[in-house]
Order: sequence, then C-alpha cells, then structure tokens
Amino acid sequence: MSFYSNLSKNELLSEIDKLEKRYNAFKEQNLKLDMTRGKPCSEQLDMSMEILDIPSKELRKAADGTDTFNYGILDGLPEAKALFAEMLEVDKSEIIIGGNSSLNLMYDTIARAMSLGILGSTPWSKLDKVKFLCPSPGYDRHFAICELFGIEMIVVEMKQDGPDMDVVERLVADDESIKGMWCVPKYSNPDGITYSDEVVDRIAALKPKAADFRVFWDNAYCVHHLSDKPDKLKNILTACKANGNDNLVYIFSSTSKITFPGAGVAMMAASVENLNGIRKSMAIQTIGHDKINQLRHVKYFKNLDGINAHMKKHANILKPKFDIVLQILEEELGGKGIASWNKPNGGYFVSLNTLDNCAKEVEKLSLEAGVVLTKAGATFPYGKDPRDRNIRIAPTLPPVEELKKAIEILSISVQLVSARKALSNM
Repeated sequence: MSFYSNLSKNELLSEIDKLEKRYNAFKEQNLKLDMTRGKPCSEQLDMSMEILDIPSKELRKAADGTDTFNYGILDGLPEAKALFAEMLEVDKSEIIIGGNSSLNLMYDTIARAMSLGILGSTPWSKLDKVKFLCPSPGYDRHFAICELFGIEMIVVEMKQDGPDMDVVERLVADDESIKGMWCVPKYSNPDGITYSDEVVDRIAALKPKAADFRVFWDNAYCVHHLSDKPDKLKNILTACKANGNDNLVYIFSSTSKITFPGAGVAMMAASVENLNGIRKSMAIQTIGHDKINQLRHVKYFKNLDGINAHMKKHANILKPKFDIVLQILEEELGGKGIASWNKPNGGYFVSLNTLDNCAKEVEKLSLEAGVVLTKAGATFPYGKDPRDRNIRIAPTLPPVEELKKAIEILSISVQLVSARKALSNM
C-alpha cells in the first residue's frame, strides 16, 4: 500500500497542492534537460584525448609488420585481438575486431543469419517464423533490430540474478522457431543486474530445439565498475564449453564508453567454428576495419591493467552522479511505497519502477517541466511495458547541477502522478 493511500482526502489535496507548487516553480525555469541516452559526458571524453596524440609513425606498422595504412587483416590486428581477448576472458583465436560499434556487429550477425543462416542452417528469412527471447526491462536497440527484421519478441521477466531461467529453459526446449536470446549480463541495461553464476551455468547448459539458436551476450559494461568491489560475472564461453555447447553464444563488446563512442573499437567473441563461419561472409562484405584505430588503442592502453586504470578515472566522474540520483530518489520517494529503484554497482543506468500504469504519465509531466527521459515502455519489446511502470534514468551526460534538477523534477512527477491516482481511487 502506498503512502498516499493512507491519507484522507483533505490531506491528499494539501499534498498535491504542495507538489504542484514545486513542479510549477521548475516549469517556469524553461529548462531543457536531456536524460534520454547513456552518453559519456564531456569530462569522460576529454580523458581519452591523448590517444589522438600518438605519432602517426608509431601507427604505421603493426607488430607483425602489417602496414595499417593499407588493405589487409580482415578480422583485426593480432595485438588488438590479444588485448581485447584478455578483456573478454577468451582466447585470441576466439575474437574478431570490428569497427567502432558493437551494435553494428550485432545487427550484422542478425542480418547474416537472416540471409545466409548459421553454419549451414536454413536462412532465417526463409522460415515461417523467427522468435527471440527478450529479458525485460532490456536494451531498446536490441529490440529495434528484431522489430526491423520481423523477428517476434517474447518477454522474459528479469529477476534480481538475471532472466527467469525456468521460462527460458522451457521455451527453448519446446519451440524450434526460437532462434536467440538477448542478454546484457553485467550491469544490465537498465536494471544494473549482473547475472549470477547459477544463471550463467543454466544458460550455458541450455538444450534448445533449434540447432541454430544463439545467445547474444552483449557484455557492453564488462569493465564499467562504480566501486572498488566490482560484480563478478562467470565466463559464459568457458561454461558453454564445459556443457558441450561451444557454439551456443556470441559475445559482443566495445570501447565506445571507454574511449570515444564515435571512434572506439568493437569486438565479437565466439567459438572458432562460429567465427570461421562469419569470416566467410566478412571476406565478401568488407576489406577490413580501421586498423589504425585498433593500433592506436593498443598503444594507448598497452594491456588490461591500462584499461582498468582508465576505467577507475571514469568511475571517479560517474559515481558521484549515481550517488546524487540515489540520494534524491531516497529523499523524495523513499518509504512512500510509490516507487522502487536499483542501486547498481556499475554500468550506465538506474532503473526506476513507479506504481503500475503511471510511467507514461510521469514521463509526460517530466517533459512538460523540461526533462526529456527515455520514452516510457522503451525498455520492453515493441515499446510496450505491460505494467507501464519502468523508467530508465541515464545520469552520465548532464552536468551535476542539471542532473540534480532533472532527478528532483522526475521525483516530483512520480509523487504527483501517484497522489492524483490515490485521489481518483477514493
């Protein structure tokens, strides 16, 4: 039961009046605060500027003598493979280096399966129906790829340790048209959940009816910690091998939020057999990705310790912002029974749940007061949150003072919508 449902009608009207006065005071400021996407702020981008200062003569030749300025090396420089294989905890034979976007690699992987199939399977586009499991709340761009290709999406509830595996196991075992599952396994988008060892083991042991079923393991936040005691994620590829499921998983990541989102390095890891199948079409699709940028990143970081040291600088910028969000949410909404939220140990988001059937109205009120949020419902397939309650908060981009105002406006909006709902129920 919410705090407001315990108030009398007069008490509730008085509370609404106070909230409206606070809300209108913000509205009169004509604010324009953008909280839509998890973008690094300018201070984070400035941290990597020295990567551009590496002399061009140091970027001309790779360790094996490859001229990075010329054609060649389809799937990544050996030293880039070695560095990012260490980051993803795979062997360097199990990784491909792409362009600047892991989303592009995911899109290409779906498109390839649609047009060519997977390791000799029937191309998905020739099947009557293709379905994907979508742990939700989840990443809207994953869902957009499925929607574009006409892949039917099935919502799977996210629990505190990962997807509801009872549902996942049952569905993949019974339905051959289920060809994949999206996962953001560490500091998930938006809940900030890291999958438990048990969940990873159960995913690795799946026995899907479809031989071409693949887990799309988007490990975007594998090194994006906010504390000195980061979450630990069990190695999915190792677990798959232990279960004789070597080909079950595709792993994706990038340096988009490590260096520059517009000029990072993306990577994909999988079994050697999976990657060899992908290389066949890559040889026709591309002459190779940006080797200069790959070498630039290797020279800059040198090793995994270099990446981890860099990520601590990110945490020093981001943790105070996350702390501000959590503090204001607690001060404004704590103990009122009208909202709940996660307290992530890493990643880029805070996931806020309002009362049922309130998120869209909260988004609308926030927008009218000058705060642009990720669209309510976006964290579910087809943009339809069945309970209309989830709102993704992206604290990283705004300056601190703007962030404070944005979260206060959001919190006031949650209270107003909740109080008005309680009044209408009287």
